[in-house]
Amino acid sequence: MTSEQQSTFQQGKVRKWQEDKGFGFIETEAGESVFFHVSEFKAPRRPVNGDEVVFTIGPDSQGRMQAKQVQELEFVQQKIAHKNKQIRKRNSHKSQQADFEEGQKKRLFLGVGFYGMLILLAATNKLSWLVVTWYIALGVITYIVYAKDKAAAQNNNWRTAEMTLHILSALGGWVGAMIAQTYLRHKSQKPDFRVAYYLTVVINLAGLLFVLAGGDIKGLL
Repeated sequence: MTSEQQSTFQQGKVRKWQEDKGFGFIETEAGESVFFHVSEFKAPRRPVNGDEVVFTIGPDSQGRMQAKQVQELEFVQQKIAHKNKQIRKRNSHKSQQADFEEGQKKRLFLGVGFYGMLILLAATNKLSWLVVTWYIALGVITYIVYAKDKAAAQNNNWRTAEMTLHILSALGGWVGAMIAQTYLRHKSQKPDFRVAYYLTVVINLAGLLFVLAGGDIKGLL
């Protein structure tokens, strides 16, 4: 028997168990018979013939080889399954966290890009700086309102009406709302709210295009 076989767990069945003497033998998958003592049986009961077990091989105090760390196969399988479940759960959490952080970056980039576009339009005299200021100020205000609403939800205090949040978004605060939903994780899971939010974005962008067209609907065609 090699040292590798001795140190790794093997599988077998309890045979010739002698309850009165407190020892018996395990038949390995290779057909060998290995002695074991009840003191090496790691279960809250006594072994019986037919028990499926896992074990290692090692010397006793007199150097004779015997089965050690004898455990019920079902118990070991349950431990392994539980451990694998925890590993999968951790991996899933890490994957979800990575996706969430990636989504944060994309939404922040989108928000910064939108404000950058407004500044560029204003710098080229295609848009009033007043409009740029309006968007930035309303974005900040909307973010603050979202933050207060989340704090109110956590403390069971008076909440901000969803219609108020949508109005702020439609008026130009949708970037602040988007960043708040992403970084504060507030109002980011409710489907009906999300649909209404996207509608406010469409409404606001349509209004912005109207302004860029000089208020003339024909200029958009």
